[in-house]
Formats: sequence, C-alpha cells, structure tokens
Amino acid sequence: MAKKLTLLLFIVILLAGCGIKQKWHTSTLLVFDTLCEIKVFCSSSSFKAAQKTVDRIFSEIDSLFSPTAKDYSSPMVHELYQKALQVYSDSDGCFDITVAPLSQLWGFLSKSYLVPAQDQIESTLGHIGMEKIKTKNEALILLPGMKLDWGAIAKGYAIDLAYRSLIEMGISNGFINAGGDLYCWGKNPDNQDWNIGIKHPRESGYFGILSISDLGAATTGDYQRFFIREGVRFHHVFNPATGYPARGKQSVTVYGPETLICDALSTALFVSRQPETIMEKYPDYGTIIIDSEGNLSFLGKAHPFRTFE
Repeated sequence: MAKKLTLLLFIVILLAGCGIKQKWHTSTLLVFDTLCEIKVFCSSSSFKAAQKTVDRIFSEIDSLFSPTAKDYSSPMVHELYQKALQVYSDSDGCFDITVAPLSQLWGFLSKSYLVPAQDQIESTLGHIGMEKIKTKNEALILLPGMKLDWGAIAKGYAIDLAYRSLIEMGISNGFINAGGDLYCWGKNPDNQDWNIGIKHPRESGYFGILSISDLGAATTGDYQRFFIREGVRFHHVFNPATGYPARGKQSVTVYGPETLICDALSTALFVSRQPETIMEKYPDYGTIIIDSEGNLSFLGKAHPFRTFE
C-alpha cells in the first residue's frame, strides 16, 4: 500500500511539473537614462530569472560604455570597438564613436545648448576620427582630447546580449525595447509577427507600422535631442566631417539580424548623402528613411510596412 501511495504521489508531482503555466509577462527597467520594456512568454519563475538577466546585462553595458567610463581594456569594449570600426569603414566615417567632443562643444552633454564659433568647431574636429584610436593588447588608447560616445551602438549591443540569453533560457517568444532600440523574436501575443511603430518625426503618434520577427530595429531622428536657434533645428546627430548636425533627413529606421548594427547603421545612414552605397554592404538589412521634406523611401531588404497617411 505504501509503495502505491508513493507512486501515486510521484505521478501527481510529475503531472504538476508538466503543467507549469506560461503566460505573457511585461516589466520595465530604467537603463541608459531611458525605459527598457521587456515582454516575454514564459512561466513566472522564468520571468523572474529573465528580469535579473536583462538587468545584469544592461547594468554591465551601461557601466562599461557610459560617457564617464575610462576602462578601455575590457573584452566587451574591444568587441564593440571592432563592430563600430567596421561600420565606420563601411560608411566612410559617417558613423564615428569619437564624436563626443562635438556633443560637448554644442552643449548636448551639459544641456547648455549653443551654436559654437567656426574656429571652435575646426579645433574640435582635430580630435575626431576612429583612425586616431590605437590598440595595445586589445586595449584602446586615445590621443589627448579624444572622448568616446558609444550612444549609437551600446544599447543595441546590450539588447543583442540580452535576447540571446533569454532564448538560451528557453524563452522562444519575446520583445526587448530600450528607448526605440529593440529586438523581437518568435510571435507576439496574437501569434503574429511583431508590429513596430515608427514615430512621426514632426507630429505626435506614429508615422507607420513595421511588421517583423526575429529581427532587431533602431531609429535615429532629429527630434530625439535638439534645440532651435533663430528657427533652425540643431540636433545631436553630428556629421563627423563638418562638425555640424547632419542635414537632409528627419528619421532613419534600420531593421536586421543584429540590433547593434541596426543602431550604428541608422546613424551612418542619417549622416550619409549616399545611404544606398552603405546599404549595398548590408544585404540582410533594410531601412525606412524620412527626408527633410517628409518624403518616405526604402532601401535594402523589404518587410511589411504600412503608413497611417
């Protein structure tokens, strides 16, 4: 009788374990001075582990690549530097992590905005250019006056590390969004591809909807950080060749396999006057461009997109 009761108890426990309930969970974290939204389909215990994993990864990346970070010897720093250098080369310098002195000069770091004198800009340009960075034993060495701005690639890097970790944990459907840089995998709560809103650069709400799955996406726009002087909009996306904010576009969204590449490419394409030349080197990626007149264009790999106009 005792053996039968033990066997029955074992079967009950086994069935209970097989019936672990999975559902959609959502939470937000404050990272990179922005809100990060996590939405995943899993059990409650897995969700707690997922939150801890994402928080740990984002905290580490935020520490390594913050504007005040000075440790350039970490393997992660070297890895991201190599990725940044590749996009720098592929874009003829339109993407450049050494633009921090320009951000400082124009007041974007202190939020005391100003339009610098031409001689100040020309002097600052002497500290710009990734070709000036040297490496020794995989550590980065900067010349005096140089500073790094990882803002256009580090969030994408963190998202890639985070979603891969969650997939390794067995979470097969999910979404991570950190201030517009995102990755979505599997299916959404309606068992469809994920619908990503593309913010309208001049009005409230969204310009259109992009439908993707198992892809990352990132947007660079002149509406994210800017100030206006005498009717002219000066934003935070600098042309490293001129020292002035890039002109000709209001918004660039890139989607593709790696969020960090989407992140960096969206900046490079925003700056470049020949974005099609850059996109030819990234056949697995696509982009949605809204120019300075509000006109819409597409380059690269196509995915379903619909506008609200």
